[in-house]
Amino acid sequence: MTLTEFIGSTVSGVLPEVVTASSPCLLALWYERRGDWERAHDIVQEIETDSASLVHAYLHRREGDESNARYWYRQAGRHFPVALALDEEWEQLAGELLVSA
Repeated sequence: MTLTEFIGSTVSGVLPEVVTASSPCLLALWYERRGDWERAHDIVQEIETDSASLVHAYLHRREGDESNARYWYRQAGRHFPVALALDEEWEQLAGELLVSA
């Protein structure tokens, strides 16, 4: 699946089977893009991987909880993306996760 197809699925509301089968982190990003922050957060908060920590960080950044976001970026081994817009970060994360899915 390409990033363009993934973004399109968030617009159409049709959840791709490959997302549900391959990556809970992508699934979380899908739900967040559809406006369901709570569901996205519920998915990643129980997973202990760098990818989940990174999505968790992004979610808290989107929420406006910078201190919590900074904690999760550290857990993922990344720096807080000061110069990156939230929508750009979402696309970057989705692109990284699609490559590894």
